[in-house]
Amino acid sequence: MNIPTFDKKDLKNVSSQIFKASRRDFLKIGGMLAGSFALGVSFFSCNEKGEKISSLAPNVYLQITSKGEVIIIAHRSEMGQGIRTSLPLIVADELGADWHKVRIVQAEGDEKKYGSQNTDGSFSVRMFYKPMREAGAVAKLLLIQAAVKLWQVPIEECDTAKNQVVHKASGKAIDFGELIESAKNSPIPRIQDIKLKERQQFTLIGKATPIIDLHEIVSGTAVFGIDAVVDNMKIAVIKRCPVLGGKVKSYDDKKALAVPGVLKVIPIKGGDIPPTIEKPLSGVAVIAANTWAAIKGRDLLDVTWDLGEHATYNSAQQLEELSKEVLKKGTLRRNRGNFDQAKAQAKKVIEHTYIAPYLAHGTIEPPNALAVVKDGKCEVWAPTQHPQGARDAIAQFLGISAEDVKVNVTLLGGGFGRKSKPDFIVEAALLAKESGFPIKVQWTREDDLHHDFFHALSVQRITATIDQNNQISGWNHHIAYPSISATFDASVLQPADGELGQGASDFPYNVPAVRVETHDAKAHLRIGWLRSVRNIPQVFAIATMLDELAEARGIDPVQQALSLLGDDRSITFDEEMVNGKYGNYGEDISTYPWETARMKKVIERVAKEAGWGKKLPAGSGLGFAAHKSFLTYVACIVEVKVGPDNKINIPHVHYAVDCGTAVNTDRIKSQFEGGAQFSTSIALKSEITVENGAVVQNNFDAYQIVRMPESPQQIHVHIVDSEAKPTGVGEPPVPPFTPALCNAIYAATGKRIYRLPIDLKEQRSY
Repeated sequence: MNIPTFDKKDLKNVSSQIFKASRRDFLKIGGMLAGSFALGVSFFSCNEKGEKISSLAPNVYLQITSKGEVIIIAHRSEMGQGIRTSLPLIVADELGADWHKVRIVQAEGDEKKYGSQNTDGSFSVRMFYKPMREAGAVAKLLLIQAAVKLWQVPIEECDTAKNQVVHKASGKAIDFGELIESAKNSPIPRIQDIKLKERQQFTLIGKATPIIDLHEIVSGTAVFGIDAVVDNMKIAVIKRCPVLGGKVKSYDDKKALAVPGVLKVIPIKGGDIPPTIEKPLSGVAVIAANTWAAIKGRDLLDVTWDLGEHATYNSAQQLEELSKEVLKKGTLRRNRGNFDQAKAQAKKVIEHTYIAPYLAHGTIEPPNALAVVKDGKCEVWAPTQHPQGARDAIAQFLGISAEDVKVNVTLLGGGFGRKSKPDFIVEAALLAKESGFPIKVQWTREDDLHHDFFHALSVQRITATIDQNNQISGWNHHIAYPSISATFDASVLQPADGELGQGASDFPYNVPAVRVETHDAKAHLRIGWLRSVRNIPQVFAIATMLDELAEARGIDPVQQALSLLGDDRSITFDEEMVNGKYGNYGEDISTYPWETARMKKVIERVAKEAGWGKKLPAGSGLGFAAHKSFLTYVACIVEVKVGPDNKINIPHVHYAVDCGTAVNTDRIKSQFEGGAQFSTSIALKSEITVENGAVVQNNFDAYQIVRMPESPQQIHVHIVDSEAKPTGVGEPPVPPFTPALCNAIYAATGKRIYRLPIDLKEQRSY
């Protein structure tokens, strides 16, 4: 049966059904235990009448053994965000399982069993929350029905708790394992006939639960991609062309082959334009018995490159060109009112350009993958966010069926979007086939920084007007950066609607005249998505400009934000989009509306918790910013202390977050704590530059990430209680932090920030 690939565009009118899983369903995850009882959750889309029109998968499996063990399949990739804990936790809560008796099994990459397993976009909990609850509730009902049949008691007198069905009136209790024979022979109840728990009945959802991998991670026994080993495995490192689109012209491998331990030298075809996300770069691989020999052999390779069309590219020059370009008239993408009139009648006009550099993902575990190719089949172990994408890419490049590719998903030592691109996994598969050895491709930190899918540099110019009544009357936002779409189509020169819908075209404030314009910007590197994507530069520009406007108006920034949001209402943007559509992060805006009341609530909460307006000593300041991204409402206040040497210290960060129903508060807090650290690096440290087509930075000495002494000292995360649908928390901490920090620096020093990373000695107005 052909099952279409599950994609975010298919989310409208998605329903699920529960089915009994067979032994055959479990063959690829290690076998179904004898005598066990298993359920699967199948997803499908419906038309407006609720009629099933197509199967979407994925199927998520729940198994209960005769010993009472509850086994739940985790079909999403774990990279520290806790999804391998949070999704099973939802099932366990509805089931009434004893969390200490729940075992989590990582699913392999298989779209026919699980649909899309692409773990990107702060997406997993909001997609699977309700179906996971339903799976647990169906299993619970079947077990209760089996107990009722045994005890001959009314069903309403029974419940589940701690892996048992209990009869509340008599105190009788029976373990799940003793009921599975009866339960597995009962018909599956209809979804509409099950009753989900009320919020007050939750024992796990909404509480703080440590991740299931915690002990293994802190004890060093957890298996990340870099830890995967098979018999006779060889190591490959690759010398890749330093310039996008460049190719190997010739090479001399004599010195490399003379290094003890070096076994083979193999060229890799690549360097195509557009690069896409699955194609390897052109290069020469050194296969060796160990990593050290492979690296030393690579150092001795003599390669002559055809550098191609991007060999003269300079990032500083492109920033200068784009800074001039945004002064011109651009392509109109959103329009409300008459900005030209607002500007002509303004009492005051404020205009600035905001510049942000290229960023690399810089995951602490660099890309790596282990591949075995034998008898026309391929098996891979990889820290991948997108196992189906890897599976399909391997099949394409090896010329085999996807059925003959198995992708084992390991823990990821950081992802941030980099490890959803399978180019490094394809490298391992190609070299395993060519060499005849099991091959682990290991990227060094230098490889990682030189050949990333970079977060694009950005130039934005905002012109804002204040009218005679001291109100903000106009907002004109000019935007220029290479689009992610150019990675797939080199002719693309302007941002996609989805990129603009991350802070720019969804500007929510009540300003009478709003105009958003975009400009051409050619891609000279592989451009990809990084944690919170285009929200980073767009919200940096928007929220720092709003702070400057508040000062010009003599109004408190928090009060200005509350006032500009206006009455409590749901807002849409499509009517003001020009030849485009607001994407709303893949969700129907009628299902996940933009609600001003929820945004105002997080703003009020963070102001209260942070003591907004309190008096601070000289050299210290508070800064505020608020933003909705990935359907989650976040307000942030940062406190800074700036020393006489311009050293920036961050004593406190306060977040208020409304992510709908909070599933695991431990992970929500950890994601926001990590988001603040991640954002501190972006704001203060990180910058990729390019000269003659090649990345300049080689390692963390030049491409810096925040160290412990520079990190925020205390990060306070205030979760707003909500009964709304759950939304994402992996990416929303990032966008408001940087502008809040910039605004705090201004409060402390009087210096406005218009360029990232922040350098107080070099800051100037643009």
